[in-house]
Amino acid sequence: MIRLTKLADYAVVLMSSIAEHPDAVHAAADVARDTHIPAPTVSKILGAMARAGLLVSHRGLKGGFSLARAPQEITVADVIRAIDGPIALTNCIEEAPGACEILDCCRVRGYWYRINAAVTSALEDVTLAEISSPIPEFLGHQPSFAPARPPAVRPDDPCPGARLFFE
Repeated sequence: MIRLTKLADYAVVLMSSIAEHPDAVHAAADVARDTHIPAPTVSKILGAMARAGLLVSHRGLKGGFSLARAPQEITVADVIRAIDGPIALTNCIEEAPGACEILDCCRVRGYWYRINAAVTSALEDVTLAEISSPIPEFLGHQPSFAPARPPAVRPDDPCPGARLFFE
């Protein structure tokens, strides 16, 4: 299974939350509360986003973090790279010395480049502006893990958006 790291997944969630109010300064504690992600993890990720130039850190009493660019200019790929580095489905994509023992005789390496380029392109095509909007009706697709129709949302539900995917 090809899967993002938990930190990269959380980073996308955090950045989409911040992108809902792109001109505001967001305190890490508020972002943690809004996303239900533990505060130490939020602080770690927001720091990484600032070091990558995706967020600006504001010091002081009303400090926090704000987007460094407009949400439509920051892609999901940018966020993932800030946490995990280059997007690479296999070791040979990275081209680091010793990354793959069969690099010189691999019959499928060229295909991995194509596949990796397609995945990277898909991640670059989705911006924070898009994912910070209300959940679309699955963009014409019905994921196998999604219900046929959204469940009723309880008023006391702390995380109603997630229930669309996990009930």
